[in-house]
Amino acid sequence: MTSPPCALPPRVQLPLHRRVLPLTAVALARPLAALPPRYLRIVLQGLRVGARPSSAAQASAARTAVVAVSLRCAVHNCLQRSIASAVLCRIKGTWPTWQTGVRTTPFAAHAWIEADGQVIDEPYPDGYYRPLLTVAPATPKQAAR
Repeated sequence: MTSPPCALPPRVQLPLHRRVLPLTAVALARPLAALPPRYLRIVLQGLRVGARPSSAAQASAARTAVVAVSLRCAVHNCLQRSIASAVLCRIKGTWPTWQTGVRTTPFAAHAWIEADGQVIDEPYPDGYYRPLLTVAPATPKQAAR
């Protein structure tokens, strides 16, 4: 079966020395994307501990870097892209709100990151997908557990 043709979104060219961390995040995200949702949530909740909330600029920079180094993440793999973006933010000491959700008409699932209350670099408006699974930055009370 062949995929329908699609146009690639514009991608930034990163210098070689700035590709290491995004490539690491993409590599870590691939097996995480294969986990069942219950275990993925547990892993991501563990990763967020000790991180400051990401700003929209930090989350956008992470997503841009992930898309720049991975064609797979640039096109159709929103789950791996969102996980890799969150992991890259975590490597840099911050954590965005990671979410997966659905829409019903027509049915579709999607994964994305948010920061400062806004969806980061997605072509869909806020509220387009109904969130089902959310891993927000840890509050100090949650981090003490």
